Amino acid sequence: MRVTSVLMTALLVGGAALASQAQTTLGDDTLHAPAPALPGPNADPHIAAFGDTYYLYPTTDGIEGWGAKSFSAWSSKDLKTWKNEGVILDLPRDLTWANRNAWAPAMATKNGKYYFYYTAAQCVGVAVADSPTGPFKDPIGKPLVAKDVYRGQAIDPMVFVDDDGSAYLYWGQGQCHVVKLNADMTSYDPATVVEFKPEGYNEGPFVLKRQGKYYLMWSEYDTRDPRYSVAYAISSSPMGPWVKAGGPPVLHGRGPVKGAGHHSVVQVPGTDQWFIAYHRFIIPGGDGFNRETCVSPMRFDAAGNILPVNVFEKVKATKIRKTAAKRRS
Repeated sequence: MRVTSVLMTALLVGGAALASQAQTTLGDDTLHAPAPALPGPNADPHIAAFGDTYYLYPTTDGIEGWGAKSFSAWSSKDLKTWKNEGVILDLPRDLTWANRNAWAPAMATKNGKYYFYYTAAQCVGVAVADSPTGPFKDPIGKPLVAKDVYRGQAIDPMVFVDDDGSAYLYWGQGQCHVVKLNADMTSYDPATVVEFKPEGYNEGPFVLKRQGKYYLMWSEYDTRDPRYSVAYAISSSPMGPWVKAGGPPVLHGRGPVKGAGHHSVVQVPGTDQWFIAYHRFIIPGGDGFNRETCVSPMRFDAAGNILPVNVFEKVKATKIRKTAAKRRS
């Protein structure tokens, strides 16, 4: 009877350990959030894949008044180990029109050039380089979108390049805007700017295309609010109109994860595998001025709806296949 009891106890303990291990593997350990992708305070991350390498371009966080003055790039071959590539744009050094509030960057590539879109002094700027890690130079010597020209704040730029090479600039806090860029990627016709505001929209627009559908994603609430989260809408055109998806947010906090938002998305080249980069309050003790950058898997259902992201699921090492990297280079 004692032997049976011991065996039973061992089985129960072993079973509990296996269950706990499986739970952690599946990302359901809601008491222990995965470590951030990048060390230290970093927010508003833009994630991209060029060649066989992933890149992250964040806002340097943890500075009073969100007062960062430069941008850095990070690179990875597998989405897990990230290398700091250093400063790629320094506002006081590289710009003549702004020297503060370096926020919310984005990256796009076209015709062998890399175009870095960013916020500086509540304006949208653009810089260009021959490499995803720079050095970047200001090609126009002024804001691409100046402050107070359009409704809402001129912050949070994102550029989507469609399959036909057409590029579209999105931006705005409090109000969203979109305009088709000229072939030079650094100018546009102001008369063609479209203003719109999906229900719940606050900031951080991001556009992706999958199976012929355009997805506009954005952040709701305020970045200082623990409820900060990501919603989306769908259109048949990069200019809209957009129909907001029902259901729960694509991304939101849970348990120790708070303020999950201001995201970007990357497709693993040559696959239908997707990852979302975003920030959350630093764990422990973070807030809307002290945030950290995370990466999580993102999936679609059979109907093309974006499934809610599990912020507790750990990222597995995911390399870009050589054939896919060659097609993109």
